[in-house]
Amino acid sequence: MAEDDRKIASARKKWEERKLNPSLKRGPERKEKFVTSSGIDVKREYDPEDLNDFDFVNDLGFPGEYPFTRGVQPTMYRGRLWTMRQYAGFGSAEESNRRYRYLFEQGQTGLSVAFDLPTQMGRDSDHPLAEGEVGRVGVPICSLADMDVLLAELPLDKISTSMTINATASILLALYLVVAERRGVSWSKVNGTIQNDVLKEYVARGTYIYPPRGSMRIITDIFSFATKEVPNWNTISISGYHIREAGSTAAQELAFTIADGIAYVDAALKAGLQIDAFASRLSFFFNVHNNFFEEVAKFRAARRLWAKIMKERFGAKDERSMMMRFHAQTAGSTLTAQQVDNNVVRVTMQALAAVLGGAQSLHTNSKDEALALPTESSVLLALRTQQLIAHESDVADTIDPLGGSYYVERLTTELEEKAVEYLSKIDDFGGAVAAIERGYMQREIQNAAFIYQREIETKQRIIVGVNQFTGGGEPPGEILRVKPELEQKQKAAVARVRAERNAEIAKRALARVEGAARDGDNLMPPIVDAVRGWCTLGEISDAMRKVFGEYSPVNTV
Repeated sequence: MAEDDRKIASARKKWEERKLNPSLKRGPERKEKFVTSSGIDVKREYDPEDLNDFDFVNDLGFPGEYPFTRGVQPTMYRGRLWTMRQYAGFGSAEESNRRYRYLFEQGQTGLSVAFDLPTQMGRDSDHPLAEGEVGRVGVPICSLADMDVLLAELPLDKISTSMTINATASILLALYLVVAERRGVSWSKVNGTIQNDVLKEYVARGTYIYPPRGSMRIITDIFSFATKEVPNWNTISISGYHIREAGSTAAQELAFTIADGIAYVDAALKAGLQIDAFASRLSFFFNVHNNFFEEVAKFRAARRLWAKIMKERFGAKDERSMMMRFHAQTAGSTLTAQQVDNNVVRVTMQALAAVLGGAQSLHTNSKDEALALPTESSVLLALRTQQLIAHESDVADTIDPLGGSYYVERLTTELEEKAVEYLSKIDDFGGAVAAIERGYMQREIQNAAFIYQREIETKQRIIVGVNQFTGGGEPPGEILRVKPELEQKQKAAVARVRAERNAEIAKRALARVEGAARDGDNLMPPIVDAVRGWCTLGEISDAMRKVFGEYSPVNTV
């Protein structure tokens, strides 16, 4: 190898003298410095010298084998394509159900539910704070009646359902399970994911209810319950997506997501669970941003780093506990209201990066989402984008096609190293919960967002159609508008549920939820019973509010 290194060094020197230096004299490069979003310097070219310390077996390995850099399955997409899971929900349960059935007819392979803001915040549609928000950014779900309509005609024993819900994840899971129960579908046959990642809500998104430690209690109760009762359900989707949407770099997204994952594992172990009993049901959710190679490298680094942490830090023995399975979504924050057709190209590039990075499922954003909830035609185009990549590009025919690239392997290692630096700082705080309570992650993301925006304003970063190439472009066509009368209809439906149920049964069920929260018993069984007793989401949330209180955000200035 020493002889090879000398040959490469000699060849590089000749190239610099004969080709590079004369070229630089004729004209400079486009920038003085090229860097990724994470501040990693991008060299002019990469060669074997950049991988001098690279160990193929330990750093890369083979697909489906520790440390899973190349993917979690031995055959990856040669065996089965990623799940095409388009995120949808708006207006009412009826409207959303129609959209779901339409997408399945068009070839979607997984269900992904968006809930409106009141549902996410534990408020019924007729609560004063819900005014004007019902059905706006997702579907309103207040009771078993709503969930039954939402899932109408969908085979719950055959489909995989992802629900983007956090503070009220325990209630939405209970609603889903009781609907399945009423249809005669065994809980052992339902398959899906609840996001259930409250820590990132404090950092980036804001749909929290309870303080962090109360929220962690609910999450570990879900872990314990589902391990025994719903074995095929992914009990959490640890989300970097919203961290990136808030303005983080790729390295911060990677590090803070894994830090949250470590916190959830720690909490589960302290609650008495065994690592290999629950770790295989943990899943992740990442953003796919614009820097193509950095995104591919981020996914590869994430798998490798998580595998090492699970094996070396937590002592996992089962390889399934070490596998990082993740859903990816193209970056909503990169969509522009200007020249909306450009968004189709952005989404295509991002989706390709997710596929080359080895995602298990993928959502592609619609071109009009910078303006409103997507129309049916734009959703179909977003789905067709995935199908074109899957069936016409042939990129899924070999596993990890960028593996072995000098640039990609070096970038994968550098992203992992940056993430480890952040994780060390978070450990010094005492873990993710303490770091969030001190505002550390929030400040880091705010600083990164400020730098990114400043680069756009000074044209150091070009956004096509926004700060350069602004001429032309067709005005947006028809956009989706949620009908105001749907809110009144939803309010009436909630009132009808309360009026028609057995009030005494509901009262006793809510008292049991409050009692479990206070006494330390697992919350899931009384929450399921409350759902069966037709208690509403807001009522169940309020029962826990009485014990856990509500969270007030830390001042990060």
